[in-house]
Amino acid sequence: MGKTCQLEICANSVLSALNAQEGGADRVEFCQNLEAGGTTPSLGQVWTARALLSIGMHTLIRPRAGDFLYTDIEFSEMKADIMSCKEAKCDGVVIGILLADGQVDAVRMAELIALARPMQVTFHRAFDRCRDPFEALEVIIGLGCDRLLTSGLKDTAAEGAETIARLVGQANGRIEVMPGSGINEGNILQIAASTGASSFHTSAKVEMESAMDYIGGEVGGMGDTVWVSAKEKIRHLADMLKSRY
Repeated sequence: MGKTCQLEICANSVLSALNAQEGGADRVEFCQNLEAGGTTPSLGQVWTARALLSIGMHTLIRPRAGDFLYTDIEFSEMKADIMSCKEAKCDGVVIGILLADGQVDAVRMAELIALARPMQVTFHRAFDRCRDPFEALEVIIGLGCDRLLTSGLKDTAAEGAETIARLVGQANGRIEVMPGSGINEGNILQIAASTGASSFHTSAKVEMESAMDYIGGEVGGMGDTVWVSAKEKIRHLADMLKSRY
């Protein structure tokens, strides 16, 4: 049987997750606050999405935006959220913790991974802030993570393609290296060819028009824009990957 490609959608809502499923994605990374890089969704969102999804559902465990150096209280929150995801029968969790010097926090990661099993574990783009990606890759493999999400330490996967290709080669099948950030229908096949990766991560998002008839007041910072993963974009990406093999 030929090689197959996997499409993961970064879904910031239940609607986005359902669009991912209907568009032909293989799984979702379920989160909220995508405009801040993504944080852990609410329990209500997790349980609702799990009830409606038949594709893989991996939930982001990130207690706040910002860096990946967490306090003891934040670490406790992460453990509680992992247990909630396990209770909800999520297929996986997406986590990442660094030390102050930019190395992977192997001690805390090991604790979270043990807590998460038998769910799958993805190490997320905290990796793109690490000090030495090739050293960090070996630590992450040693911890037993199933997958690494990375943009190759650049803003986008297209910019980081050379580094991603080196990581894929170094991993040599010991872990799935999944490019993410800025992937779209205009570059996904080029990124696949240049990196050797077979799993790809994108939000495929579009701005959803507000249904409000009245938007009043002069209050800033509340936000009127709603972003949603688009079923049509996801279908196009999924079809492109299927046609590659």
